[in-house]
Amino acid sequence: SRAGMALSVLVILLLSMLYEAVKMGKALLLRRALLALPHSLSQESLVEPEEGGTSPAQGRWFRYHVGQTLFHVVQVVLGYMVMLAVMSYNAWIFLGAIVGSTLGYFM
Repeated sequence: SRAGMALSVLVILLLSMLYEAVKMGKALLLRRALLALPHSLSQESLVEPEEGGTSPAQGRWFRYHVGQTLFHVVQVVLGYMVMLAVMSYNAWIFLGAIVGSTLGYFM
């Protein structure tokens, strides 16, 4: 029916927008993780923690890395969902994915 197709296109449009938002969030976390790294990097300081546990910068970097990992998993799942919808070879769903990706990137 027309209402079902319109709802399907809207859902794919929103999923595409969410995919772009997750992609931008992942890039933001990468930037924050790079800023959390110490300015002086040596192999010893990254491999062996200082006495008394880990430094605050290492803890922040690890939290950002875990966040990036979770964002990556969500991005892969959303990407495959949109890809499977587009593989239905329906022109309206394809256009919904394109418009959603465009709007998501624009925002």
